[in-house]
Amino acid sequence: MARILKRRSKKVGAAPGTLVHVGEQKAEQVRLMLIDYDAGNYQEKQIDDVADCGGFKDTDTVSWLNVDGLHEVGIIESIGKQFGIHDLVLEDILNTHQRPKVDDCEGYIYVVIRMYKSDQASEGDNGSEQVSFLLGSHFVISFQEMIGDIFDPVRDRIKNTKWRIRKLGADYLLYALIDCIVDHYFVFLEKMGDTIESLQEEVASDPTEDTLRQIHKLKREMMMFRKAVWPVRDLANALVHSESSLIKDETKVYLRDVYDHVAQVIDTAETYREMISGMLDVYLSSISNKMNMVMKVLTIIATIFIPLTFIAGIYGMNFDHMPELHWKWSYPALWGVMITIFVIMVCYFKKKKWL
Repeated sequence: MARILKRRSKKVGAAPGTLVHVGEQKAEQVRLMLIDYDAGNYQEKQIDDVADCGGFKDTDTVSWLNVDGLHEVGIIESIGKQFGIHDLVLEDILNTHQRPKVDDCEGYIYVVIRMYKSDQASEGDNGSEQVSFLLGSHFVISFQEMIGDIFDPVRDRIKNTKWRIRKLGADYLLYALIDCIVDHYFVFLEKMGDTIESLQEEVASDPTEDTLRQIHKLKREMMMFRKAVWPVRDLANALVHSESSLIKDETKVYLRDVYDHVAQVIDTAETYREMISGMLDVYLSSISNKMNMVMKVLTIIATIFIPLTFIAGIYGMNFDHMPELHWKWSYPALWGVMITIFVIMVCYFKKKKWL
């Protein structure tokens, strides 16, 4: 959290709409990939000159411009000018710590959501990154922090003419991309569930300090995941009930399905959050029980030696007139008494199930 606030402090005092990249640079250079298609045609190419993008704004085909890398502000600003994007929206795109939301702007819809790539997880971010979408009448622009995403299944469906995505508009493409992101929430939760299950066994059997660190790490990851996913339900609901002409009624049916999936993700995330909190309680109870067992053993040992120490203390006194000291069998008799006391106490403790 401190790192996030430190990065945001770069914009303190700047005028609204000032374009400053807030976040980590996760790509060496910005890459622009364009997919243009309709029912009968398909082309995919890399864009080297941003000026070439504007020609796809008002075509009859559906154009998907994917931007990998946000650190070169000039390129993002140029794209904004090509497609008529407001400076405040571009400012939100460059700020990679946005809350998932939908903004219905004039001529386009802005969507920001967090994408989880569990196969590329790294320390601190779980392989997650912010993804921004701009939906126009015939285009979708996606802005990602790094090269590499989870949208290959969508690209494969676009390449194949048998899928309905080739016959539908840009709003359906936006749905397909959001649905792909939501589906990967389940992948993240599945891996989280496996980790929780293995940790539960460890907590119940032999918890260590490393177990506690893993529990706290899971708790932090689940907190960040919940923070990223919870607003997505409102996002999906806003798209379903949007009055914008950019989202057709037939697409809203699919967006309702996304809403249902997000609700399932949130329910599962809440269950896992409670399980992690419960694991922390079980861990503390297990450590307390282990300490109690140690104290129990030490107490039993001390209790057994109290009468033995008492007897040894009496016969350790240097008095001349102690008849047992001059008796021939006093030493073995004393050992016999002490052993008898020891055996009786051990049997008593076992009968009481204290030992």
